[in-house]
Amino acid sequence: MNRNQKTDLVKTLRGTFENSASVVVVHCIGLTVAESTDLRNKMRNDNCNFKVTKNKITRLALKDTKYQHMDEMFNGPTAIGSSKDPVMAAKVLVDFAKENEKLVIIGGGLEDKPLSKNDVEALAKLPSLDELRGKLVGLLQAPASKLARLTKEPAIKVLRIISEKSKQQ
Repeated sequence: MNRNQKTDLVKTLRGTFENSASVVVVHCIGLTVAESTDLRNKMRNDNCNFKVTKNKITRLALKDTKYQHMDEMFNGPTAIGSSKDPVMAAKVLVDFAKENEKLVIIGGGLEDKPLSKNDVEALAKLPSLDELRGKLVGLLQAPASKLARLTKEPAIKVLRIISEKSKQQ
């Protein structure tokens, strides 16, 4: 890899760090091609990125970013999972690590906060942004639907009474 390629790679990684709400660092030792492809597909399906990284280049890309505190996590065969949703990368990687012992969670970062392995696992248990949006929409719609039902009820009761009176006569 020549100097220009390394510079481009550093820029690409820096862009990944700057555009991500969270980053998870993992060790992936001995993943087969099929397992790696499966993981990448799962990450892609949930709008996340997964990159196997060179530690030296990653450390250069981390400088002067909100994730510079993660510098010491990059030892050994590392990869990063990132996403604009603060929870999704952690969720996918923790789920995959439960199924496959070859993937080990090291830690990560949420904006400018460092995360330990336990923190990443706790983050993975939280609902994603899409799930939270769905719950919020449900909460907002619930009062409106209850109000609509309440306004219909008196009219329905009046119609029932009129209907019963007409049947009696």
